[in-house]
Amino acid sequence: MIIYNVTISIDKEMEKTWIDWMKSTHIPDVMNTGMFLDCKISRVLAEEMGGHTYAIQYSCKDMKTYEQYSEQFATKLQTEHSKKFAGKFAAFRTLLEVVYSHE
Repeated sequence: MIIYNVTISIDKEMEKTWIDWMKSTHIPDVMNTGMFLDCKISRVLAEEMGGHTYAIQYSCKDMKTYEQYSEQFATKLQTEHSKKFAGKFAAFRTLLEVVYSHE
């Protein structure tokens, strides 16, 4: 399994608007691509000046599926986010491979 992790620091004054938009628009759009199995938003528990940081984790079955998402959908969806919150966030992306899960 592959986890596509997007870490975003959002300005405090945009936080509620951003969370609402992520839940109502962006995450449903990403999930509607059919590439991901689930999604979680977690707040990073650290004091920060000027904003709060969140980790959005999307799980997909394998690297081939993630690469398909990246090639076919990622640019459009990332551009929508960037336009809506221009100058109000910083983001970085990480790919994780699950090597063990104890449930």
